Amino acid sequence: MSRIVIFGTEKLAELAHFYFTHDSEHDVVAFTVDQAYIGEGEFCGLPVVPFENVVELYPPDEFKMFVALGYKKLNSIRSQKYFESKSKGYELVSYISTKATHWGDTDIGDNCIIMENQVIQPFVRIGNNVVIWSGNHFGHNVVIGDHVFIASHVVMSGGVEIGDHSFIGVNVSIRDQVKIGRECIIGAGAVMLNDADDREVYIAEPTELYRLDSEAFERMMEISR
Repeated sequence: MSRIVIFGTEKLAELAHFYFTHDSEHDVVAFTVDQAYIGEGEFCGLPVVPFENVVELYPPDEFKMFVALGYKKLNSIRSQKYFESKSKGYELVSYISTKATHWGDTDIGDNCIIMENQVIQPFVRIGNNVVIWSGNHFGHNVVIGDHVFIASHVVMSGGVEIGDHSFIGVNVSIRDQVKIGRECIIGAGAVMLNDADDREVYIAEPTELYRLDSEAFERMMEISR
């Protein structure tokens, strides 16, 4: 069992602590953030230490690290702390849920978190520093770049490629062989049938508010029955 320090004190860090504690061979011993964000100095019952001093308190030859930050600024803050942690000498660990379905041949980089109820077909490659929320489908030969965030219930058909630093929203569907460029935002519910160039944004049409409230709507339905 290796001992790890988690960078972050927000929701993803809390989730990472839960998953590592209940479903891995890693033992979380502390959290770390930049000195300016220390706050109360404790999170999930564990100490929060300044990132500026983490090497002295938890030396990288004895401890490993996981950077648990979200997708702000197209994942650039997470990637910045990823590289800073590596420059301090830390090995960055990954977590893949035992409740994810895969064939054991998935090529997964470091500092990835892959939550439960995934279907990962053969020959999938997942880069470094990737967050994959619960309940997605990855077809055969899918390639995910570095520093990507994938929300829940995303379907990627075979041969899809996702560029570095991209964000894929909830309930997105991507047709086979489609390539999504770097730093793209694919919004919730989007259906991608063609390639996306770097830095493009796709947003699905939202469902419109109906003209009647629920009570009036129910009366109308009663009349029509």
